[in-house]
Amino acid sequence: MPAEPDEPETLAAERAHLAESRTALRRMREHAEGLSADVAADWVSKQFLESLLDQRIAALADHPDTPLFFGRMDRDGGAGDGADLPAVMYVGRRHVHDGDEGRPLVLDWRAPVSRAFYQAGPADPMGWRLRRRFGFQAGELTAFEDEPLDGGEIGPSRILTEEIERPRTGPMRDIVATIQPEQDVIVRADLPRSVCVQGAPGTGKTAVGLHRAAYLLFTHRERLSRSGVLIVGPNRAFLAYISAVLPALGEVRVEQATIDDLLGEPLGAEPPAVSAAKGDARMADVLRKALWLHVRKPEQGLVVTRGAARYRLADHEVREIAAALRGTTRYGSGRAAFAQRLAHQILVRMERRGEAPDDRVQDQVARSRPVKEVLDAVWPKVTAEQVLHRLLSDADFLRKASKGALDEDEQAAIRWARPARSHRSAKWTAADRALLDELNDLIERTTSVGHLVVDEAQDLSAMQLRALGRRCGTGSATVLGDLAQGTTAWSARSWKEVLTHLGQDGEVTELTLGFRVPGTVLDFAARLLPHVAPELERPRSLRPGPGALDVRRVPDLAAAAAGAARDALTRSGSIGLIVPDARAGAFAAALEGAGLEHEVLGADSDGTGRLLVVPATLAKGLEYDHVIVVEPAAIAAAEARGLARLYVVLTRAVTSLTVLHGDDLPAELAMS
Repeated sequence: MPAEPDEPETLAAERAHLAESRTALRRMREHAEGLSADVAADWVSKQFLESLLDQRIAALADHPDTPLFFGRMDRDGGAGDGADLPAVMYVGRRHVHDGDEGRPLVLDWRAPVSRAFYQAGPADPMGWRLRRRFGFQAGELTAFEDEPLDGGEIGPSRILTEEIERPRTGPMRDIVATIQPEQDVIVRADLPRSVCVQGAPGTGKTAVGLHRAAYLLFTHRERLSRSGVLIVGPNRAFLAYISAVLPALGEVRVEQATIDDLLGEPLGAEPPAVSAAKGDARMADVLRKALWLHVRKPEQGLVVTRGAARYRLADHEVREIAAALRGTTRYGSGRAAFAQRLAHQILVRMERRGEAPDDRVQDQVARSRPVKEVLDAVWPKVTAEQVLHRLLSDADFLRKASKGALDEDEQAAIRWARPARSHRSAKWTAADRALLDELNDLIERTTSVGHLVVDEAQDLSAMQLRALGRRCGTGSATVLGDLAQGTTAWSARSWKEVLTHLGQDGEVTELTLGFRVPGTVLDFAARLLPHVAPELERPRSLRPGPGALDVRRVPDLAAAAAGAARDALTRSGSIGLIVPDARAGAFAAALEGAGLEHEVLGADSDGTGRLLVVPATLAKGLEYDHVIVVEPAAIAAAEARGLARLYVVLTRAVTSLTVLHGDDLPAELAMS
């Protein structure tokens, strides 16, 4: 077990160091606030410098309830393996130094030297002899415990366990004080390397992904400040839940979005089977053919008049120019290049007559009416919406584009039964949005960020993954998810396929040891695993959690749910009442009738209330101290992959899970 000294002098000294560090941080912020962007040479530079200063000031904000440091490392004073290391270092959320001497008071957890705090152990102390962990309450340092690194086995840390189990309300918080060695390896993976994390519930995969983003921004600040980092989550409730993590780590300029934010909000709905067919990777080939079918064979040549002279290109010459460009470039740039090459051939003929045209003349010819007429006839300007509308409403055109890719039944499945009048009136579905994004990229290149973090990636279709892959085409990715939690009609069955669709080479790491979900709860939910993802290893929990699970059959679900919520409110922490989507209103009314203040998680809720009614389809990625699940059979029966949805729902609890049911439990769950 870790040593637990409680010498008052030591505790007082550590509190004094905390006070000194807070004072130094305040001075660092005051210094940043006193800097001026007026030294910039021009207006653009001044705006850029002001933006950097604003970011710096925001990053130096002191949050009184958040400890500046959570650990300390000590080494022996002699030379040896640790000769290049400081004698003592404090590890925290950001770097803090003494303004007068420049002496580091707290080292950023992302600094290379701080890696030892997470990785050092008796087998490899990495030059250190002692690790000290600190306990805090409301920002006040209240306790510490020491772990010797110079021999012997380190037992479980009480402070570490208490931090993991500390009740929470509101958004997700960072885990810098509790990162485990296997998580730290993922967090500190090099920027060019894409990583994929298969994480069982409670293993901290989401937190690992967010902390990896923070680490990369710290380590590659200049590069990523230009190219950017993008976080993609499954829904806005999830993004609201994780929104505070990166700012708490000093990273205030990271874009967070859902797939709908990136591709466009769906305006229509369709059967899951149709969405699955449209989400198939073969649609990429269909769309490419559909777009290039718009390039037609020239029916006539080109005649350009300049003054009294007429210059001609025969139809076969126009055809050769188009053929040389077709399919070798993006459609939009190919159209522009086609006009320029036509104009260039006219200039060649002008030169043969003794003229000396320059680039300005070529641009004039490229914009002339005769060239424009040939351009529109051979290489017409099109939009993604026009192409997709034609593909889904014209059976003959769909047949031509799908040749060798889709059979007749598959074509019939995706073809509109009632075509929209035009592309402007079409009610595009979520699957359509991914197809439109593919077409837009075929027309004009999609901008890439430096690093992409995508969570719950198992729920994305191949075409949606391709859309995300384009957004990190010149960067790297961190892919997070759990194949057992796949709930869409197109859910992934293999991480290798996911990485292929993203266009990324990466290795898959599996996290199976849970820290968040109690063991009794995880074992109960894992009864479903053989039916939703039999190839995965059964997850384990570090926390046995005796008494954390309560499964009850009740005669009145509404009354029982209100009673369970009332009981949970007597304990510390957040409460999630997870119900079948169709019954969210009814259970909200039951809580209202019982006089219990609550929120219903959805578009109009930020999810910060202590008691939340959570529709089952919004529970993914979220966690609550106390979870009450109502009618598992109804949740499982509500959709094709309902057992996977139920697996998600049952693994949201950090402290306790109460399961209330009036109908029989699903047979897969009832099995012992």
